[in-house]
Amino acid sequence: MAQQKTRYKAVIADQTYTIIGQETKHHMDIVTKLINEQLAELKELSPQLDNEQAAILLAINAFSDQLKKQEKNLELEKEVSELKEKMSKFAEMENRIKRIEAIENEAREVLKENGQLDYEIKNHVEAQQILNEKRKGQIKQKSST
Repeated sequence: MAQQKTRYKAVIADQTYTIIGQETKHHMDIVTKLINEQLAELKELSPQLDNEQAAILLAINAFSDQLKKQEKNLELEKEVSELKEKMSKFAEMENRIKRIEAIENEAREVLKENGQLDYEIKNHVEAQQILNEKRKGQIKQKSST
């Protein structure tokens, strides 16, 4: 649904302008106030400027600020993208660790069943070998029956 356009009367540097747009009155009041403050500041710094020159300098400053903010926004979007990628890799690593822990726990249970309570599993490869040996034994047992 398109937002309704409204008319707004702005007094800038003692000139009245009718602005048509979609922004709220509150928003436009703030914009008008900031423009008047910045124009007054420019005129104070350079009293020889007329309103048109001050307005052009203000527009240049505004566009410069906008470009800086757009560049910063792009940098932040890139950073967010990189962080999302790192989080994805972190989640993948976390899942791998959980799978390894599950294998190690299952191997400990096998050792416990076999009465090897004092045997310590050194790494996940060894844990997987213990599980593989158990499975081989189960297969041999099934094939011999």
